[in-house]
Amino acid sequence: MPYTIKSSEKLRPSGAEYETKALLYLMNFRDDSPDVYYYVVDFFNDLTGMNRTGRKMWDIQSKGAKTSSPKALGKELVTLFKNYKSDFAFECFVLFVGGISPTVRIDQTKNIFDIKNIKPGAIKKMKEGLIEECNNKSYIGNTIISDKELEEFLSLIQFVVDDKKPHEYVKSIIKTHTKLIPNEQILNAIFNEIRDKQASKKNSSVVENIIIETSHEALNYSRHLTAGEIRLLTISRIINRNLFEKGPPLPFYFILNSVPDERKKDVILESQLALSRALFNKNNANNFWGLFENDYSTIVQNPPDNVNMLYDKLDHDIVEQCYEFDVISLKYFISLIKDGIE
Repeated sequence: MPYTIKSSEKLRPSGAEYETKALLYLMNFRDDSPDVYYYVVDFFNDLTGMNRTGRKMWDIQSKGAKTSSPKALGKELVTLFKNYKSDFAFECFVLFVGGISPTVRIDQTKNIFDIKNIKPGAIKKMKEGLIEECNNKSYIGNTIISDKELEEFLSLIQFVVDDKKPHEYVKSIIKTHTKLIPNEQILNAIFNEIRDKQASKKNSSVVENIIIETSHEALNYSRHLTAGEIRLLTISRIINRNLFEKGPPLPFYFILNSVPDERKKDVILESQLALSRALFNKNNANNFWGLFENDYSTIVQNPPDNVNMLYDKLDHDIVEQCYEFDVISLKYFISLIKDGIE
């Protein structure tokens, strides 16, 4: 069956921040985070994760309210419920919220939980809120919703209560590579850049009332980001240099001057392609960050060294784990970092 895109609301003032927190939660804080390749913005929902082939989806609704009551939470589930009733298969359904009323949880210390941690009285109110909101939405249809259907749907919901500052979400991109982690001000600036990039996708094309036959058709409308794009943005801010916008970095001319003229453009292109593959390879992301950390710290500790000298001082056990790079393309990457630091 086809799927019709319907927008349910305009973005609230605090909504952009929570949509970005939801994106970074999906990208870095779940056991299945490595499986998510695309982050589709404001299409099926506030955010929809999608795997590399576009056939597996994670559905997320995000809300910034700090003290949502059980009934208000039920109302916020309406878009997730629409997708649950559709013929498209979603891997999971997540409601990401800024906070909730004390009347919701059984164990108040759990910020990621399912229906088992919600008080019986709160579940009843959530159902009332969801039914009321369904009756207000034209895209649900005027069908009777049985209590069994509500129970089955609610059993699939994962509730996530935001408990982190923006800079903490950005730290999760860099993970354990502490030598790379900049100060809180820069981390917040990175968060804001990701937020703005994500928000810009809402205006990339008009999708209201578009009908699609398959989930992967959503990618045709360029309303998505990838983890590689977010890593690129983060690295660019750390070294204060966009990795692809300018020409070859100045330190790389130490290598390029030895290359025959007819090969220079090819060497630059091949190096950029290798860097792009490394950035966008989610399956090797941790090794990439390890190499970046090793490059970065080696350059900082040896500022006078040229690219060849820096290459020899790298930990080559780490280098071997980043198979996207060969010798020349890695020297290109070293040159980019050195140029940015200087």
